[in-house]
Amino acid sequence: MRPLSSAELLDAWEQGLSEPAFRRGVALLTAACPEVSNETVAAWSIGERDSRLLTLREWTFGSQLLSVANCSACGERLEWAVKASDLYYGGQDKPPAEFSLEFERYRVSFRLPNSADLAIIAECDDVAAARSILLQRCVMTVQSGDQEMNTENLPDEVANAIAKQMAAVDPQGDVRIDLLCLCCGYRWQALFDIESFFWSEINAWAGRMLGEVHVLASAYGWREQDILNLSPQRRHFYLGLVGG
Repeated sequence: MRPLSSAELLDAWEQGLSEPAFRRGVALLTAACPEVSNETVAAWSIGERDSRLLTLREWTFGSQLLSVANCSACGERLEWAVKASDLYYGGQDKPPAEFSLEFERYRVSFRLPNSADLAIIAECDDVAAARSILLQRCVMTVQSGDQEMNTENLPDEVANAIAKQMAAVDPQGDVRIDLLCLCCGYRWQALFDIESFFWSEINAWAGRMLGEVHVLASAYGWREQDILNLSPQRRHFYLGLVGG
C-alpha cells in the first residue's frame, strides 16, 4: 500500500461518488494498493480493511482526527480529537483465514466478515435476516458431536457466541471512542467508522481542491494535472498572488 497523490485521490473520490457508501473504502484501498485486485481488497476482513483505511487516512491528512458529536444525554454538541495511533487495535497483522470455536457441544469453524459480505446484506432491512445471511456466509463448518449441522439450525446461543468471538478476534472492526460531555458530565462510547469518517474528509477536501484548480486555471491557464502536481505550499503561494 502507498499514499495517493492529489490526482489519484480525486480520481478515487470521483469513482466513489457513483458507488454505494459501503464500497467507497474498497475503492480507496484498491487505488492505494495497485498490486492487488478489487476482489482481494473486498475479501479483507473488516478489521484489516479499517486498519489500512486508518493508515491511508493518516498519510493523507495527518495523525490528528477531529470531529463533533452530540451528547447522548443532553444533546449538547461537542468537539473531540484523537490521534490515529490510539485507534489501532490488535496490531496490523493479516488475520488468519479461519478461526475455530467450541461452545458447549458445538465445534464451529468460521472466517471473518468482509466488505463483500456487507455488500450482500446492505439492502436487507431485517436485522435478524441480515445476521442469518452473514452467519451462513462466514461459518464454514458446524459439528455437534459427530454430526455436521447447517448454520440455519444453529441455536441462538451458539450464533451469539460466534458473533462475540468474531468481534473478539477482529477488534479493529468495532472501534469505539470514549466521550465526555462537559455540560452534564455524561460519559459514553461512540462507534467510530473510519470508512465514513475518511470519506467525509475526502469529500470536503475534493470540493476545496477543485475550487483551487478553478482559480489557478482561470488565472494562469494551467491544466488541471499541472496544478495538482504542485506542492501544497506552491499552490497556496500562487493562490495568494491571485487573491492579492
